[in-house]
Amino acid sequence: MTGDWLAEGLPHLWRPYAQMKTATPPLPVKRTEGCRIILEDGRELIDGTASWWTACHGYNHPHIRAAITAQLETMPHVMFAGLAHEPAARLALRLAKLLPGDLDHVFFSDSGSVAVEIALKMATQYWINRGELRSKFLAFKNGYHGDTLGAMAISDPQEGMHRHLQAMLPQHLIADLPDNSERIAALDALLEKHGRDIAGIIVEPLVQGAGGMIFHDAAVLRHLRMMADRYGLLLICDEIFTGFGRTGALFASEAASIAPDIIMLSKALTGGTVALAATVARRHVFDAFLSDDFDKALMHGPTFMANPLACAAANASLDLFEREPRLEQVVAIERMLRHDLAACRDLPGVRDVRVMGAIGVVELAQVSDIEKLRQRFIAEDVWIRPFGNTIYLTPSFTIDAGDLSFLTNAVQRVLAGGTR
Repeated sequence: MTGDWLAEGLPHLWRPYAQMKTATPPLPVKRTEGCRIILEDGRELIDGTASWWTACHGYNHPHIRAAITAQLETMPHVMFAGLAHEPAARLALRLAKLLPGDLDHVFFSDSGSVAVEIALKMATQYWINRGELRSKFLAFKNGYHGDTLGAMAISDPQEGMHRHLQAMLPQHLIADLPDNSERIAALDALLEKHGRDIAGIIVEPLVQGAGGMIFHDAAVLRHLRMMADRYGLLLICDEIFTGFGRTGALFASEAASIAPDIIMLSKALTGGTVALAATVARRHVFDAFLSDDFDKALMHGPTFMANPLACAAANASLDLFEREPRLEQVVAIERMLRHDLAACRDLPGVRDVRVMGAIGVVELAQVSDIEKLRQRFIAEDVWIRPFGNTIYLTPSFTIDAGDLSFLTNAVQRVLAGGTR
């Protein structure tokens, strides 16, 4: 570009989740480092979101960067149909060893939403291959699973963002999470009535992320595993957000000591560097596709499936979980978030404060101008991006105490109406 890239190129960018006629111009970013976003004008923002929860090791970790660079020199990409390569095979083996139970058959794709689509397709065809037609899924209120059509259809239709597209979506069953005796009984009755039509139960374990950072305890997951077993259904866990340490364990499912039949992973899988996702199935699900009949094969194949650069990044990220104290860092972050955000409970307009692992949430009674609220955080030199009535912190696990304190203090100042 010959001049100012922002002035020349910005008019041609269609940005996410933005009304392009009225949206505030985006901040021009020059580079990222550690837990900081460095802008073109030299300002530094401490990142409280880890770029949509992906950069668990911070930005530009040298080990991941070196792995991608080395892979780039030998094979940036090769199609995965009829071919395979060591980075993908090694990553699949490592994931199989880390995941609970016999979740050991890995299907790679390149985004979380696509991983969800694959899981829905996999679960539906699992039943078809067994001689049954089950086209419905059971999902939960406040759930969010992505922006593609199938993922939207199993997200809460009242969640708001996709409500005007409901007419084009298949209809599924949306229930309350079974977090008390009344809801357990209601869900049991629902499954008794519709169980033969349901291919699977899909849930975000422990935390419903984009639906409002709503927490539930491990007992909910145990109930869902028991109900899935009772009615012969597949249990599908969407760990795109919660996977890789965010809730305190490597996978949120571990809190309930359960193994889902299918699990989806993305976001922190590559440490926030290259797009990659995985849909992982247990052995009995995979076995339902094994046949002399080609029609029983899973007919899906993303063009950039198992991209070698992405697989190299993911392997390097797993190295860091093995070599560096990531889960211990999450414990320290949780402790500090609990202490620092507690002061927000007494601030005007605050409905709730909650913390789990490296997730800190301040829920407000209402937000009249979300963009104004976001701009106030930028004025505090932090990148905190509230949605709905929820202010949340999901920092990199490598954030130091000083930067984390800066983030929590910024939340307190903005909610108290003050400035630095």
